[in-house]
Amino acid sequence: MIEVEVKAKISSFEEMEKRLDEIGATKTKKEFQEDIYFNSPMVDFAKTDEALRIRTTRENDNTNIFITYKGPKIDASSKTRKEIEMGIDDAEKCCDIFEEIGFKKVRAVRKNRQYYEYENFEISLDDIEGLDPYMEIEIGLADGEDYSDAQNKIFELFEKLGITDGFERTSYLELLENLY
Repeated sequence: MIEVEVKAKISSFEEMEKRLDEIGATKTKKEFQEDIYFNSPMVDFAKTDEALRIRTTRENDNTNIFITYKGPKIDASSKTRKEIEMGIDDAEKCCDIFEEIGFKKVRAVRKNRQYYEYENFEISLDDIEGLDPYMEIEIGLADGEDYSDAQNKIFELFEKLGITDGFERTSYLELLENLY
């Protein structure tokens, strides 16, 4: 799958919630996410612009765990890249396996995320520990599908929501790493 994603710093969750409601976006769920990022013993993911993480999500009494690999970004204006994800049962054992074969933990990123749906967009309002508020808009495409039209539609939706600047291509991990 190709994930076409754009994020922007926002000034207020309340303001964005109001604007999303005004355009008819549907609030779908709210969850806590903890992402544990790893670096490869073979290549430096910070240099190759790749990511490997274990994500644990909690929504009410539901917990889900995923391993996600994200390939290098494939354009200059968004975070469009290949994404491979699979569910697992035990984050701690997976961390142990990764570390035993040479992967190193980089950092945990924790956030509360409110999801919205609008047309074929997934929108999230992200409250990340240590960062200002952000909004992400994304569309998933099949491998080989043209992503340029999807990017344009994402930027049009941002404009419809009153956001014309504050766009960020770096990951939350990179933003946190740059602070410290």
